[in-house]
Amino acid sequence: MGLGESPSWDCAEVINKSLGPRLIGRDPIDIAGCEMQCVPEWRVVQNTDDASIVKSFGGIEIALWDIRGKAWHKPLYELLGGAVRKEIPFTEYFSFRIEKDGHGGEMSPEAVADSCLKMRDEFGSTMFEGKLSLGDPFLEVETVKMLRERLGERAMIRLDANMSWSLSTARIILREIEPYNIRNYEDPVATFEEMAQLRKHSAIPFSTHIPDIRRAVALGTPDAIVTNFAVLGGIRRAVRFIGTCEAMGVGFWCYSGDAGICTAAYLHMVAATEWIHEPSQSLFRWQIDDVIEEGPFRQTKNVIPVPEGPGLGVTLSPKALKRCHKRFVEDGPINHYYDPHCPDHFRRLPRD
Repeated sequence: MGLGESPSWDCAEVINKSLGPRLIGRDPIDIAGCEMQCVPEWRVVQNTDDASIVKSFGGIEIALWDIRGKAWHKPLYELLGGAVRKEIPFTEYFSFRIEKDGHGGEMSPEAVADSCLKMRDEFGSTMFEGKLSLGDPFLEVETVKMLRERLGERAMIRLDANMSWSLSTARIILREIEPYNIRNYEDPVATFEEMAQLRKHSAIPFSTHIPDIRRAVALGTPDAIVTNFAVLGGIRRAVRFIGTCEAMGVGFWCYSGDAGICTAAYLHMVAATEWIHEPSQSLFRWQIDDVIEEGPFRQTKNVIPVPEGPGLGVTLSPKALKRCHKRFVEDGPINHYYDPHCPDHFRRLPRD
């Protein structure tokens, strides 16, 4: 049995009704053959707005690699060529949060800084990334200044705006925070073209969740692409995509919000890939449940060791899977921006 994970709940219907039946009876070791059975010719896929087939097969493809590793008694990183590192770095996460069930409550710059200091003191964390975009650019600037003052000069601080700022406001924010050694700013504005304009006013590197390497190279920005292997169509396509990033000088790391199965895939891929030298994102401290016996993962001193078992090296927990499925059926998919307990400015990220 192989374990895989697709990045969104709507992939389940595509897998169950379309892709799954096509794979019955096929050789799971023949990953390329399985892809040809499920996914149209790649140029056709890129000319449609529906990425559900790619994302859905991406989850299946991760499971096929897990099967291959178990069949050959090898961890995934060995199948990918061997490990260049065994301890995989991740950033901690910060944000403004309301208090709910005893968690959160960071509603001021001081409280956000306190939460980061707590992670530093308890877990040895020195790498941080977070979202501060609540429609008030001066609040973001104030929080960045406080984070740098209290975390010190050596701590890594990365920011993510989810495309929430207009170009004019982003110019103001970046002008104010540039002296505070910001390692990277993800999607400060809505398009690559706006990022190219913003680059004229700031030396802070940019990243994006949109895996459009051609436009990134053509425009000279963003500097890095941050995404999920299933979004790219699976491990095989991720290897090729990351290789293209390396050839073009574009950075790559993994984004956050996945359960333990896809996170394990991140661990193995980063272990085997020299070009992924920046820490990936994580929401591990916020994650209270997982579908694997080993989860949720938690970093210590910024890193998590790569699993050494065959394949992904993680074990499905039937009890946890049932518990998580029950929660999904009763509560629906998690979407922090539509949480009825959140105030309006958390649900909708205004553009000025």
